[in-house]
Amino acid sequence: MIFGISAIKIYTSIFQTLYMVGLSLLAGLLIALPLAVILFLTRKDGLKENRIIYTSLGLVINIIRSVPFIILIVYIMPLTKIIVGTRVGSTAALVPLVAYIAPYLARLIENALLEVDKGIIEAAQSMGASTFQTIIRFVLPESLGSIVLGVTTGTVGLLGATAMAGAVGGGGVGDLALTYGYQRFNQPLMTSTVIILIVFVQIIQTIGSRAARKAKK
Repeated sequence: MIFGISAIKIYTSIFQTLYMVGLSLLAGLLIALPLAVILFLTRKDGLKENRIIYTSLGLVINIIRSVPFIILIVYIMPLTKIIVGTRVGSTAALVPLVAYIAPYLARLIENALLEVDKGIIEAAQSMGASTFQTIIRFVLPESLGSIVLGVTTGTVGLLGATAMAGAVGGGGVGDLALTYGYQRFNQPLMTSTVIILIVFVQIIQTIGSRAARKAKK
């Protein structure tokens, strides 16, 4: 027993947090990357400028980002039920987590793409590169370091969101802190969960920073 609960419960909560962060980050990236590229291409003076697409997509992203995560979880519970068949648990939490992180990452990646020197894009076009080739062979490689830093920032935010998911039965370290720490006035357990989250953040930030430095080289 540790802090009045079994060690297995603590390890399970840590695994649930890693499970939620890992899968929702992967799914969020798969959605965010094409969204960011579309925003980059259709912006004013972009390679495929289209004000309607840029404004419409940007509006949707901004609306989702403006909703506090705890409200987002509750609001899309019917959709969660349809997709995964339940409204509680770590798997159910993946739906709102993806909805939360995808638009957030899309903006971060878009900003990273905008940092690419226009001279590189002009050079690619002068060599006859298509729009697809310009993005794949020039823009994305040049912005990779900034993208990694953006994803790192998003991952840290996602970790905090998984803690909030515990408020609605999402499992993980956040659920452990609320159910066995706060509600049972178990201060040592509360402190330990905070330490666990701090360690997670430090690991994520260290890995992300090192990966970004390598990518920029």
